[in-house]
Amino acid sequence: MTDNVTVDIEPSTAIWNDPSYDLPTRVDALIAEMTLPEKVAQLYGVWVGASADGGEVAPYQHEMEEPVDLDALLPTGLGQLTRPFGTAPVDPALGALSLLRTQQRIAGTNRFGIPALAHEECLAGFATWGATAYPVPLSWGATFDPALIRRMATAIGVDLHRLGVHQGLAPVLDVVRDARWGRVEETVGEDPYLVGTVATAYIQGLESAGVVATLKHFVGYSASRAGRNHAPVGMGPRERADVMLPPFEMAVRESGVRSVMHAYTDTDGMPSAADEQLLTGLLRETWGFTGTVVADYFGIAFLHTLHGVAGSWGEAAGVALAAGVDVELPTVKTFGEPLRAALAAGTVPETLIDRALRRVLLQKAQLGLLDAGWSPVPPALDGVELDDPAAVRGSVDLDPPANRALARQVAEEAVVLLRNADVLPLAAPARIAVVGPQAENALSVLGCYSFPVHVGAKHPEVPLGIELPTLVAALRAEFPASEVVVAAGAGVDGPETDGFAAAAEVARGADVVIAALGDRAGLFGRGTSGEGCDAESLALPGVQQQLLDALLDTGTPVIVTMIAGRPYALGRAIDEAAAIVQSFFPGEEGPAAIAGVLSGRVEPQGRLPIGVPRRPGGQPGTYLTARLGQLSDVSNVDPTPAYGFGHGLSYTRFDWSALTVEQRVAQTDGELRLSFTLRNTGERWGSEVVQLYAHDPVASVVQPVQRLIGYQRVRLDPGAACRIELTVPADLFSFTGKDGRRIVEPGELELRLAASSTDARLVAPVELRGPVRYVDHTRRLHPEFTATPVEG
Repeated sequence: MTDNVTVDIEPSTAIWNDPSYDLPTRVDALIAEMTLPEKVAQLYGVWVGASADGGEVAPYQHEMEEPVDLDALLPTGLGQLTRPFGTAPVDPALGALSLLRTQQRIAGTNRFGIPALAHEECLAGFATWGATAYPVPLSWGATFDPALIRRMATAIGVDLHRLGVHQGLAPVLDVVRDARWGRVEETVGEDPYLVGTVATAYIQGLESAGVVATLKHFVGYSASRAGRNHAPVGMGPRERADVMLPPFEMAVRESGVRSVMHAYTDTDGMPSAADEQLLTGLLRETWGFTGTVVADYFGIAFLHTLHGVAGSWGEAAGVALAAGVDVELPTVKTFGEPLRAALAAGTVPETLIDRALRRVLLQKAQLGLLDAGWSPVPPALDGVELDDPAAVRGSVDLDPPANRALARQVAEEAVVLLRNADVLPLAAPARIAVVGPQAENALSVLGCYSFPVHVGAKHPEVPLGIELPTLVAALRAEFPASEVVVAAGAGVDGPETDGFAAAAEVARGADVVIAALGDRAGLFGRGTSGEGCDAESLALPGVQQQLLDALLDTGTPVIVTMIAGRPYALGRAIDEAAAIVQSFFPGEEGPAAIAGVLSGRVEPQGRLPIGVPRRPGGQPGTYLTARLGQLSDVSNVDPTPAYGFGHGLSYTRFDWSALTVEQRVAQTDGELRLSFTLRNTGERWGSEVVQLYAHDPVASVVQPVQRLIGYQRVRLDPGAACRIELTVPADLFSFTGKDGRRIVEPGELELRLAASSTDARLVAPVELRGPVRYVDHTRRLHPEFTATPVEG
């Protein structure tokens, strides 16, 4: 059974193996006994893949690096194992057995019996074969429901933990500044408060399952020039402080996060991996972060090859260590022989090694990896006959009904109804035409970091491992009495228009057309969305806009369904479509969620986490812009969105009324208080997202016209009402002043209670009085919402 695989370590009273001692004492004692090569070995990972038969792994050969000799490395130890499940499609139970055997070997080879810390991708679920494919982070943002995202992350963390994974490389806290950037799908949205609250909830869920979450990418990655991946970042210190840093600050304060990943990019000439003021000064000394900083893959080597701030691999290692990077990922390069040579030459002090090592070992101690009783057997294999791989195979289900139900709920809450010309909910039409490249594409609902797209595409001979119904299949199930006819019309990004005539004919013969449009997720140019798949404009990929126009020309009502990783301009459809439904890579349950919204079985609840442009070239643009960034007479480019941040329609109606401002004037260290009544005046239940925006008309430095400072999702039955009370700390009006310090200024202000950034329902003029007040990272970050039912 399982007792024959526990690492055989002699009974020891070594302090580092004894849980009765506090963690710092244990770690300091261990460091004192380690040689310099043993210390360095804990600071890098090796990229591996699971063995298909449950045996030990071999190093994964990546095209960017030379082969690694694992036999030569292991006697001194190993810090991390990179993606033991996410490199090739392997039965998850056999993958867990493979990881177990490898951990036995690692711990049994080094003289302290220290296993590696195993990490995996988990951006939209555990990125391994057969695991639930949840909606991407942009859909998380569309839910405006942090509690739901916390539940989802807990489920992901449980699956990671039970297979022996210790660290998840998620979430992404980058704030979108230019929607042409390929990795928009991986973000939560364009607003720092929304990003911070949703990402913090995700971290809390993952950490509650005992898995180390990783904030990324610290910081500014998403603000690259022209939306190009890895491009330089030209933002100033105020944009960095007021837009890019707040989500990370919130997460460090509130989530219990234990790891941070540096960004690839440089900001004003300073690469994040070399920025000591960022990684040590701000993150650790100011914010008090005590976990590990890990390299984005190959990011330390990039200091030499791409950034040119280091003349050699050894110098790159020294620069990163001095800045505050603790672990080189995905595999050993600069922290191997180059670092050892630099240490021998005295160009890198051993104190930097000890500093990073202490953080790494503290984390391993927290995870129980230093305990004398540590066992490599993960919870999923406890009690399983491990000597019989055939018995192990198939014993782990990573896509059970509970996971799928959770994925379904997230997908349903994330669908955004953008336009409805009284055609939805859709009654059962006699004939539905489904036209477009997403109609019968099972992979259309998956993002770049889903396993079938990220890894499975390299193994077309292997089944997907999960059920992925197409949109057409979901519509046939949703409308069993309707005839559903299909025409692709065009590909996602190809130039061919040969299918237009057939598509138009199918459309003319139908009662309604569902235009199935959007993106194909991929990597480095192999998709229209995803890492390295940046867009020159926000026009629909390929000839999809021409196809959409051809469908509109038929005269049949057209319902546009977008399944994409970013928002796109939709041309004439903004004004002519019968309805527009937006979904951001909604995962395996996405087609059923979209079909349910179309039929009315599912109430539309999503809100845009990023605006939809009216024109393909009006970017870069976000609602967080100053007056000079809006439409004006001095430029012929109109950046006004078709649908702004926070927009989303419902199948019911809400009335906002009876605004009362109980505390209109407060000191710069005080609070403002107001309340209003929200009533569902329609005939169906629904949920409204009450969004609170701050408007500062006169400030000492230029401010965005408005910015989100709070929100609350409120569900109401037909005819029901509630009184919503808000307490708003003055701290929420703070910004970075002229001298670079965060301040709260006195002055006349507005609090806008809104259904979106373009739809303020109630406006409360308020005032702050008193002296300018300096605030720091301990300031209050949230308003307080209280909803009390109202009778009658």
